[in-house]
Formats: sequence, structure tokens, C-alpha cells
Amino acid sequence: MGGSIMGERCGWCGDDPLYVAYHDTEWGVPEWDSRALYEKLILDGFQAGLAWITILRKRDAFRAAFEGFHPERIARWGQADIARLMGDAGIVRSRAKIAAAIGNAQAWERIEAREGFSAFLWDRVGGAPIRNRFTAQAEVPAATDLSRRISRDLKAEGFKFCGPVIVYAFMQAVGMVNDHLVTCPCHERVAAA
Repeated sequence: MGGSIMGERCGWCGDDPLYVAYHDTEWGVPEWDSRALYEKLILDGFQAGLAWITILRKRDAFRAAFEGFHPERIARWGQADIARLMGDAGIVRSRAKIAAAIGNAQAWERIEAREGFSAFLWDRVGGAPIRNRFTAQAEVPAATDLSRRISRDLKAEGFKFCGPVIVYAFMQAVGMVNDHLVTCPCHERVAAA
């Protein structure tokens, strides 16, 4: 998806090359891998109060600092790891969000052992992406009844930094919902994925 769709792609990504590439190749593509879903949920939690492009620009540093976002490893971290991460200028240094990532890894392990984290999430959309047909960005909600329900379910499992707005952004990013505008060529490509 090169420059030929410039005027048609979803306007939220603007013209920043990193944001455009993310929009064109990742956002909305269904993700089924439990580890990758954990990573994205954690990054969406770190984004709270910030622009997504900030997290996107720091994503490689996050991946290095969080050792590839392997929840089985992160679940064993303690105060020394929190201190290490608080000293890492390459990431968003929020003690509460770092501690939540560790606690969320522990919750992820429980869900993964019980039913699989991917199944836990995807079962809530019937195992297939919800295909919305929005024609304007103003139509796209910040949260839905479903994101509120998934947020409650995650919190009941022990997750933090997973409110309904974060969860809806996560659902969009991992393709649980296809919120590319119908005028965006990615809408059909993601729908066919």
C-alpha cells in the first residue's frame, strides 16, 4: 500500500511515515498469537494519556527493555526490574504502568493455562473480527458496550490499565474490530485477512 492511497487511507495516521506504515501493515490485521496480544495490550496501557505515535516511536526500546514481551518471564520480575525500567529513558517511565505490566503477565499466565489468552479474547467477538462500516472518523466510537465488557472481564482476572477506551483501541489494533473506514483500501484487505 504505497502513496497511491494517500488521500483515501484513514486520516488519523496523518503523513508520518512510521504511522502510515503502521496503519497500512499492522493496524486492524487480526492477531491470534497470545504473546503478541499481551504485548499490544501492555503497549496500549502505556499509551494512556499519550499519543499512540509516542509509543510507536518507542516500541523497539520497549521490546528491548521488556525482553520481547514474553509474559512468562515478566511474571517473575520484581522490584529490581521495576527500578531497571524506571531508569530506561527509551520507554515511558511510569512505575504504576510497569508494575501493571508485571501483574498483567501473571494474570496472562493464569488465563493462558486455563484456556489460552487468545481464545479468552477472541471468544468475546465470536472468534471472528467485527467488521464495522464507518464512512467518517467521527462515527468511530472511543469505547463500546463490548469493550466495556472485555475491560470488566480483564479486570476481574487481575489486569490493570485496561479501561474500556484502552480495550477498544486494542481491539482495533489487533483486528478484533475492523475500523478502517470503508473508503480506506485497507478496509477490504483487512477484511480478507
